[in-house]
Amino acid sequence: MKKTKWFAALLTGIMVLAMVSTAFAATVTERRQETRQKVADTLEMLYERKPSARTALKNAEGYAVFVGSGTKLGIIGSSHGRGMAHNNKTGEDIFMRMQEYQAGFGLGAKEYALIFAFIDRDAWHKFTSSKWSFGGQADATAHDGVNGGSFEGAVQAAPGIFVYQMTTKGLALELSLKGTNYYRDKKLNDPNAK
Repeated sequence: MKKTKWFAALLTGIMVLAMVSTAFAATVTERRQETRQKVADTLEMLYERKPSARTALKNAEGYAVFVGSGTKLGIIGSSHGRGMAHNNKTGEDIFMRMQEYQAGFGLGAKEYALIFAFIDRDAWHKFTSSKWSFGGQADATAHDGVNGGSFEGAVQAAPGIFVYQMTTKGLALELSLKGTNYYRDKKLNDPNAK
């Protein structure tokens, strides 16, 4: 039993060190540019796989793109990532982060991308103004119910919020990021940070 606890503590320490060293490896300006590039690359991949997504995102109030990775080692797992939310009406960009911790046995790593579409101002505001949590599995609904538009290939995560999830295998048909938190990146949004 002691070996299991020791091993879990060691793995947790390694994961924390890896995240911290990555976070401080680049300047704020470099991290902003890297995030913008990842967002652009992710959107291009989405448009290649689902061309109708270009129009759907363009007509939405705004969108957010996150590139994340997750690891599960033994009984401890986590996912984390960075992204950016863009308001189509005002042109505002907000740098954001995501974080999820999991319990349960497993082993492996995965990379994925999430593209959120916000149908109205209220959905955009709720997502970007405070810590927003995704609480469970979303169903595979593709119609926005407001404009009669379609988000084919997306799932509804909450009222007014649709999500495309991309993995190395393509678009995922269901979304299961239980307990994932999305919040503003204070440092990257600070205009005085370098």
